[in-house]
Parts: sequence; structure tokens; C-alpha cells
Amino acid sequence: MADFDYDAPAELYASPIQGMHKFPMRYRRFASSAEAIQFAVEKLPEPARDEAILEVNEMIFDPAQIRELYDSPRYPLKRAK
Repeated sequence: MADFDYDAPAELYASPIQGMHKFPMRYRRFASSAEAIQFAVEKLPEPARDEAILEVNEMIFDPAQIRELYDSPRYPLKRAK
């Protein structure tokens, strides 16, 4: 994933979590894939994070790949502690 574009627009798909009315998300669009990755790793509750799918430039990334992109030295945003 050395040529991954963190500036490209992205779409994040996550299943809603039963019983969590505060988290009805199924789909969200982001101006940059870096923002989508940050949201997926830092904000999604664990059950949804484990099933999240990221789409960037017609390429699909599963939860393990999303985490790999977040952990990459090329990741441009500040990570949560």
C-alpha cells in the first residue's frame, strides 16, 4: 500500500450496532481517506470497527487493511494516544 492516496475522498461502511441508538451509521463519506481511517480506528465502537469497509478510488479495504493504513509511517494525521 505504498502508493495509497491519503488525500483521496473516501466512503466508510459500517453495520449499525443493535441496541446502540447513538450509533446508527451505515455509510459516511469523507473528504479524505485519512479522515475516514481516523474515524474508523478512533471513533467507531469495536463491533462496528471489526466489520467496517473503506472504499477509496474504487478499491476496497477490510478492517485489517484499515488498521495497517492507520499504523503506516505515511499516515498524515495526528493519532490519538
